[in-house]
Amino acid sequence: MINELKDLVMESSEDEVKSLLFQILLIMSTEQNDEDLVKDLKSTFSNFLGYKKEQKKSEDAKDIKVVHVVFGDSPSGSLKNALSDMKVLDEEKIIHFSDKFSVGPLWKLEEDTGLALRYKWLMNHLNLDEEYVCNYQQVFKESLFKIKSIPEHVKIFIWFGENSDEQTALRYVLYLLKGRTNNIILIHTTNLADTPIHTGEIEPDQLKRIYEENRTWLPLTQEERKNYEHDWLTLSNRKGNLRVWENNSLYQVADDYYDDYILQTAKKLQLDRRFIKSARLIGEVIGNLNQSIGDSYVEYRLIHLIFKGVFEMEGVPKAMRYYSVKLREV
Repeated sequence: MINELKDLVMESSEDEVKSLLFQILLIMSTEQNDEDLVKDLKSTFSNFLGYKKEQKKSEDAKDIKVVHVVFGDSPSGSLKNALSDMKVLDEEKIIHFSDKFSVGPLWKLEEDTGLALRYKWLMNHLNLDEEYVCNYQQVFKESLFKIKSIPEHVKIFIWFGENSDEQTALRYVLYLLKGRTNNIILIHTTNLADTPIHTGEIEPDQLKRIYEENRTWLPLTQEERKNYEHDWLTLSNRKGNLRVWENNSLYQVADDYYDDYILQTAKKLQLDRRFIKSARLIGEVIGNLNQSIGDSYVEYRLIHLIFKGVFEMEGVPKAMRYYSVKLREV
């Protein structure tokens, strides 16, 4: 219930929240006994919930012509700004996954058992925001439900870039859409020299230009879709935790794949001589690594190297800003 109330507040407009607060303050300012006060507050709460439910029904009933699927909170927000600027938000909807598909197990992720396994691994290995972890499975399942609820007459655009996160997620979503008759068009966001490797790093005005240039492309053929679906089944039947994108292909690699790179970066920063905040080292690794794995995975490997005795540590590793590291003297 708490998570539902949080979502309710986050999805409400500023004017709606101000109106609700005013009504509550107005009730609290009146002279009445506790029983009547509680009754009025509950009535206000009930009315607001009813209003938001009716509002959601109205939004769901809109004549949606296009659904955009993106991977990550940042690209979702940027694309929303782009579509708003194009004045098409009334008929074009965005569905996104708040996840990093380049890391963590994918085994049977199309099933509940696979999602539970992935959640357990993320919770036990990555230092993630507490609220994100608590809501992870619920939010993931909501995205799945939205994907599976797309009407078959609606055109689907899937946005992706040259990285293991979006390339993995692309194959996952296409497998979820297996057998559907929707026209599916892929929008490749990072295939130009002046673009970064992930859609989340692209500004809204550039996303708008990319969409305008690609919205009339032909949809995937059935053969192309089957190839992506086969790719997903291959990934889903493996029990690894890390993927890289190289030479236009996805490769599964060992968990310690980036450990040597972390060590080389530490030596460049001369961490054999001094302590620095772990966030500085992790940022340096992420900033120069031509992959999209997220800082949480790099921190997971750094802590592993600390436990192995490769690094010394000062502080408590509850968050990057709370501890510093240096290479242990041999």
